[in-house]
Amino acid sequence: MLATGAALGGPLSRLLGAADTVLMPFENGERDLVAYPQKRPLIRMTARPPQLETPFAVFNEGLLTPNDAFFVRYHLSDIPTSVDPGAFRLKIHGKVATPLTLSLDDIKKLAPPVEVVAVNQCSGNSRGFFKPRVNGGQLGHGAMGNARWTGVAVKTILEKAGLAKEARQVAFNGLDKPPLPGTPDFVKALDVDHALDGEVMLAWAMNGEDLPMLNGYPLRLVVPGYYGTYWVKHVDDIEVLDSVFTGFWMSAAYRTPDTPGRSVAPGTTAKKTEPIQRFTIRSFITSLTDQATVTVGRETVVRGIAFDSGQGIREVAFSSDGGRTWRAANLGEDLGRYSFREWKIAFTPTQRGSHTLMARALNRIGESQPLEPLWNPAGYLRNVVETVHVEAV
Repeated sequence: MLATGAALGGPLSRLLGAADTVLMPFENGERDLVAYPQKRPLIRMTARPPQLETPFAVFNEGLLTPNDAFFVRYHLSDIPTSVDPGAFRLKIHGKVATPLTLSLDDIKKLAPPVEVVAVNQCSGNSRGFFKPRVNGGQLGHGAMGNARWTGVAVKTILEKAGLAKEARQVAFNGLDKPPLPGTPDFVKALDVDHALDGEVMLAWAMNGEDLPMLNGYPLRLVVPGYYGTYWVKHVDDIEVLDSVFTGFWMSAAYRTPDTPGRSVAPGTTAKKTEPIQRFTIRSFITSLTDQATVTVGRETVVRGIAFDSGQGIREVAFSSDGGRTWRAANLGEDLGRYSFREWKIAFTPTQRGSHTLMARALNRIGESQPLEPLWNPAGYLRNVVETVHVEAV
């Protein structure tokens, strides 16, 4: 981070560090580990545009994902590599009483800063585990992260502009642009009532520091409880609309079957779809990896994380015998209803051999995880109970 703002220093293709490799646990899973500017080595899925996954071991280090380990997901290859904070302007226009053009200083002075700890998760997180295999980036479990976001509520900005009575949706655009004229710009929209809920925000900081360039400097949209497709980076344009936005990334992309579980039979397509919205509930074991060894007769503390769309985690059940029996784990610190929630439980294997460990979250409105994976053609919203196999010796 430079004194004059964020900068990556030049074309990304000339700034990649020496690569190591990692093998993801699915077909064609070999990936490079690459250190981009402001980032530790991350799992690179694509270079143009950059798509970088967090190594899963990071999630066992603490509830907040470090900025330099936070995943990166772009859709368009023409991304900003530097931003002058003094020259940056946010434009608010459309169905408003007073169109605005605001500097970063203007935005920071609108109201006292607001904060929220919230998970940002790509809707294709864990796509690599779908069977049958589906098109799209073959991600492991690392296209997610949890951070403390600081900024201003979108409600504050919209109220300053003054919404027209016919306002229906709010569209957000950023500095990343299509590389070719025919490529649709990445624009996402929220219903007015959602944009005005006081929780949707424009963040300028994560975990107490300026946003990293690759995570949306100088402003990114934070939509707690909703998939990362709505978390637009480098936001410089807000347009209030009197109709439902029909751009490609809402009307054609990021849609799921309009069915129970947002799923269909493997190999089929849905007759009707709807835009992706809230998170499905998830939990993970983070302290043990597949094929790890544990000691017979010795207590092992198993740790993990759980999260949902903001209803709040009520319980995490743990099984060490492949789901035949379950015990309630102990929940850890509560950083807020949109955050990762840590859980812990003691596990003492009594006999040698393989043990199948599972964790299943339950939230405050009774939602839980399916024991069998649900399938859809785009590989979205995976939230099956995940398993970790360990060997007791």
